[in-house]
Amino acid sequence: MKVTPSTRRHFIKTAATAVTAFNFLPRHVLGGPRFVPPSEKVNVAVIGVGGRGTQNMKALLGLADVQVTAVADPAELFSLEDFYYKGVGGRLPAIGIVEKHYADKTPNYRCTGYEDFRVMLEKEKALDAILCATPDHLHAYISILAMRAGKHAYCEKPLTHNIWEAREVARVAKETGVATQMGNGGHSTPGIRDTVEHLRAGTIGTVREVHAWVGTKRWNPALTSKPNEAQPLPAGMNWDLWSGPREPRDYNSAYHPVAWRDFWAYGGSAMGDFGCHDLDAATWAFDLPPPTRAEPLSVGPTDDEIAPHGCQIFYDFPARGDQPPIKLTWHDGGLRPRAPEALGKFPLPRRGVLFIGDKGVIQCDGAGGAPRIFPESLRVAAAKPEQTIKRSKGHHRDWIDAIKGGDPASSHFAYGANLTEIALVGVLALRMRKTIEWDAANMRATGLPAADALIRGTYRPGWTWS
Repeated sequence: MKVTPSTRRHFIKTAATAVTAFNFLPRHVLGGPRFVPPSEKVNVAVIGVGGRGTQNMKALLGLADVQVTAVADPAELFSLEDFYYKGVGGRLPAIGIVEKHYADKTPNYRCTGYEDFRVMLEKEKALDAILCATPDHLHAYISILAMRAGKHAYCEKPLTHNIWEAREVARVAKETGVATQMGNGGHSTPGIRDTVEHLRAGTIGTVREVHAWVGTKRWNPALTSKPNEAQPLPAGMNWDLWSGPREPRDYNSAYHPVAWRDFWAYGGSAMGDFGCHDLDAATWAFDLPPPTRAEPLSVGPTDDEIAPHGCQIFYDFPARGDQPPIKLTWHDGGLRPRAPEALGKFPLPRRGVLFIGDKGVIQCDGAGGAPRIFPESLRVAAAKPEQTIKRSKGHHRDWIDAIKGGDPASSHFAYGANLTEIALVGVLALRMRKTIEWDAANMRATGLPAADALIRGTYRPGWTWS
């Protein structure tokens, strides 16, 4: 859909009544601000309704016991046609999607749209939970404000933009006791559970080497740093609010939408985008702590503003109990590992994970793909391991069930924070363009005091929580 002035006027006209919400009974009347009885619907607001936010919103709309009551985004309307999401994003089309979904059963249903999520948190008294799908640099601030307001929280991956934030989000989640889930949806597939159970059962023997790779590249291939020129601000965009804790800079379409991942101020390159997906199985199976070392190799131009076109990151993980140390290598930008002989003629996919054991190899597709066991003789002989991990009813479903008093969602913020820290130690090495000896106990890069500002981040006034 092409965004034109007439399109925008149409959305504004059709959503004009969306400034008035239903009068829902506040949850505290029913038994406490965090209590959602199994028979009640969970009132959820979606913060950040671009491509991924809209996908999340549609997943919530598919759950009969969820009610999307509000959306928040600093942009009214923008095109996603140049990206794989296609269509449009922004709060006006999101409102339209929600109201159309509920129209058959509730003809006068209204979803409230907010430019500023902080205003939404203040005004939406009946709100039970939020789903955050903004750019990475806003994840921690939004999640912490929501949890401190007593709202259950779902946040897209990576959980945070820097390592200190990951620990802060985990701390506040524990303090508040709300139900949480990080948005690495592959964590809830049957495939990742099968992979983890095979690895724990020793199907391929002892694993000391792991590879993960993704073919994605920069969204802005021609840039060698941040853009220098200012562009006209699109109508209906609050750029200062979008910038959040970052020092304001001129608007440029190189940043918004989607392509912000190229820039260190807002995202974390392909590692920040995919690390929490494709390092998940290894982290889960082997109970990986943060690494002790991360060595980066950048491909293509990079500086303090923009990520490289591709990279390799060589991680060292320590021994854990009776488990040996593990070397894990991350590849992106088209780089891939060398295929082990055990794979025979099986070609490595464009994206995947490889576990190399002393008896054989497991290869799976990224984001929770099912395990493929090599060589064939081992695959034939291997018994299906005992099912030790509870199967998921769905990534969003598990979070909603947790809000209703069920088991915690399996990618809750404590797990998500550790997985995010693993990814972000690699991002830190890329940004420093130096090998990082990671002192997890003291949250520092040994001998590199210049890394401290990246580990903890910088925030402009009004955008801190402690």
